[in-house]
Amino acid sequence: MISLAEAQARLIALADALPLVTAPLTNAYGHYLAEDIIAKRTQPAADLSAMDGYAIRFADMPGPWILIGESAAGSPFTGVIGVRETARIFTGAHIPAGADAVLIQEDTKSEGLVINLDGEGPGFAGKHIRRTGSDFAENDSLLTKGQLLSPGAIAVSAMAGFGAVLIGDRPKVTIIATGDELVPPGAPCSTEQIPSSNSIMLTAMLAGLPCDVTNYGIVPDSLAALSQAFTDCADADVIVTTGGASVGDHDYVQAALIASGAKMDFWRIAIKPGKPVMAGKLGKTIVLGLPGNPSSAYVTAFLLLLPLIRHLSGALSPYPLQEQGVLVGDIPATQNRSEYLRGHFASGLVSAFRGQDSGLVSTLAKANALIICPALSPDIKAGETVSFHLI
Repeated sequence: MISLAEAQARLIALADALPLVTAPLTNAYGHYLAEDIIAKRTQPAADLSAMDGYAIRFADMPGPWILIGESAAGSPFTGVIGVRETARIFTGAHIPAGADAVLIQEDTKSEGLVINLDGEGPGFAGKHIRRTGSDFAENDSLLTKGQLLSPGAIAVSAMAGFGAVLIGDRPKVTIIATGDELVPPGAPCSTEQIPSSNSIMLTAMLAGLPCDVTNYGIVPDSLAALSQAFTDCADADVIVTTGGASVGDHDYVQAALIASGAKMDFWRIAIKPGKPVMAGKLGKTIVLGLPGNPSSAYVTAFLLLLPLIRHLSGALSPYPLQEQGVLVGDIPATQNRSEYLRGHFASGLVSAFRGQDSGLVSTLAKANALIICPALSPDIKAGETVSFHLI
């Protein structure tokens, strides 16, 4: 067995770089940047009003002022504000030449073209003005290569002068469920059969990442059938199998991979649940074999598959973040494998569910945390701080 950290590093090392593509910002959300975003313009490009009101010279406080024009967003006032003169101004409009403050609408009372102070006023020169470059200036570095294009990152890219950005291509992922006992979800199911849940679970886990997922379907426990499936999926960047990864008489995944010409990199990692994980290359395709039990498949996909897809997509930091919380209840000592316990986190407190069998799906549905218990850890007592992943 190898450690999780080694397995993660070796899996990432199998990944060849995918082509880069230029995508319009409208299609770039959720992808990872393949270039730094350097501002092509200054924002704001001029002094702008932050409020609706009147542009004034602060030295003319407390007024009154004579209204001589108007400045609206996209239609600036082209004159100059002189002594005791003002221009009506709206949020986002250019500050007229000569003005150095904005008297907000709520602090005024008008009598024809005469504007009177009816409140506290701006208080100081520069009040309610968004200065040129107060957000960013031309040539500022705003986003870095490998950064996720969140809605905010999309907005700043557009404001910086970009209509399209360079991103990592979308990896093609094919999911294969293995097992004679599996039937499609919703199909009649005898006591000898099990509804296939792993493929749709993994598809849902990958839904938030920039990749294209194909569900190959269910393949029986047959060397020939599995070998044919691997041949059919040769154009995928990543093939993910669930089930058949152990050493039983009906576990054919590794044998079928080797028979198909795959070069295996590792098999079995020191974690619980999820020990019988395998990875290798079949031509240019990465093959990741996950266990068949749903919770094992979930944990190993969270720790290995999702980081792999983030890396292939160009992520700067592909691995899940660790959080910390105060433990509710005790956790027994671990043996020679790190354990990832399904649990719940709220208001700084984290607790492990009683049922941790890898075949249970009910606790998986309730969990929002994976509590990390390193190998050979002593008992962890209630009130101690523990690390966990939010899921």
